[in-house]
Amino acid sequence: MKSNTDDYLKYWRVIRQWIKVKYGLTQCDLDLLLFLYSEKYFGKDKFDDYNDLLGWDVNRFFRLQQDGWIEKFRNRVGKRKALYKLPIKTTRMIQLIYRKLNGEEIPVSQSQNRMFAKNVSYTDKVYRDMIIEMNALIKQRRHHAPE
Repeated sequence: MKSNTDDYLKYWRVIRQWIKVKYGLTQCDLDLLLFLYSEKYFGKDKFDDYNDLLGWDVNRFFRLQQDGWIEKFRNRVGKRKALYKLPIKTTRMIQLIYRKLNGEEIPVSQSQNRMFAKNVSYTDKVYRDMIIEMNALIKQRRHHAPE
C-alpha cells in the first residue's frame, strides 16, 4: 500500500495562490524568491541566472527591491560587486509557506485572508472552497494522528 507521508505538496497550488494574493506577488516573483531563499548573499548575476528561466520582466529586480522583497547588503566598490540579501519580510513569508506545506491551516477570516471577502473574483472563490477543504483534512489528520 502506498504511504502518504510525503504528500505535503498536494495543496501546493492552493498555498501558492494564497501567498500570491496575500502579498501581491506574481508566480515568477515567488519562484525567484524561493530560489534565492537558500542564498545568504547574492549578486545581480545570481538573480539573473534564475530570472532567465522565468517570463521576461526587465524591471523584476528593481521592482522586488523597491517593494522590499530584496535589499542591498553591500554597495559596489571598485571591483567588488554589489551584494543583496532577502530581508526578514521575505524570509518570514517563505517560512510561512513551509509551515502551511507542513500542515498549518490557512486562515479563513476576512480580516486575515482577503480571498474570503465578499467581492472577490470567481478564481478566489474556487480557491477559497479548496482552502476550506484543505483545512478540514488537516484537522481530520490532526484528530486521528497516533499518539
